[in-house]
Amino acid sequence: MQIERANISADAANAIRDLIANGQLREGERVNEVHLAERLGVSRTPLREALNRLAAEGALIVKPKRGMVVRPLSLEEFDQVYAIRPLVEPEALRFAGVPDAARLRRIEAINTKLKGAKGEAAIALDDEWHMALIEACPNKVLLDIIANMIERTRRYELALMREATNVATATGEHEAVMAALRAGDLDAACAALKQNLTTGRAPIVKWLRERTPLKGQQ
Repeated sequence: MQIERANISADAANAIRDLIANGQLREGERVNEVHLAERLGVSRTPLREALNRLAAEGALIVKPKRGMVVRPLSLEEFDQVYAIRPLVEPEALRFAGVPDAARLRRIEAINTKLKGAKGEAAIALDDEWHMALIEACPNKVLLDIIANMIERTRRYELALMREATNVATATGEHEAVMAALRAGDLDAACAALKQNLTTGRAPIVKWLRERTPLKGQQ
C-alpha cells in the first residue's frame, strides 16, 4: 500500500484506518512507526501527524512504556458514539435553516458524486455532504461536536461504505432530506436526516459481530 495523493498525513490516516478495520493492524498491537512508514511509503513526520489524528479520534491509545497501540473496535464504543449524531445533527440543520438555491445545488452535486463511490472515497463524500448540509448553523460548538463524532465513527463506517447497496441507501436517504428542503419543509428534512443517521447501525453491528465475537453485547 503506497500513499500517492497530495495530502500525505490525511491519506496516511485513511490507510491506517483501513488496516485497522481489515484487522491487518490488530487490536492491542503496538504501532511500530518505522515499519508502518515503510509499509505506507511515507516519512516519519506525516506519519506521526496521522497517528496523532487517529489518537484524537480514539482509534489509537497511548499505553505507558508501549507507545501507541490500536484501540479495539467494539460494539459498546460504536453504539455510544453513533447514537450522538442522530440527536445533534438534525438540530444543527434546524439552526442552519433551509439552504439557498446555490448551496442546495452544491449539496445535490456532492450526493451525485457519492452514488458512484465506495470505501474511503464514499466516506469522504458522505462526510462532506453532511457538513455542507449544516455549515450555516450559527452554533460553532455544535458543529465542532458533530465533526468530532464524524471522525470517531469513520473507522467503523469503512465496513458500511464498502458495500454498494449501503451507499445506495445513503444517497437515497439524502435525496429525501433534499426533497424536503426543496419543498421548504424543515421539519421533514430534519426527520429524514435523523432516519439517515440511524440506518447505518444495523450493517455495522452485523460486521462487528462477524469480525469478532462480542460476548455479552446485544
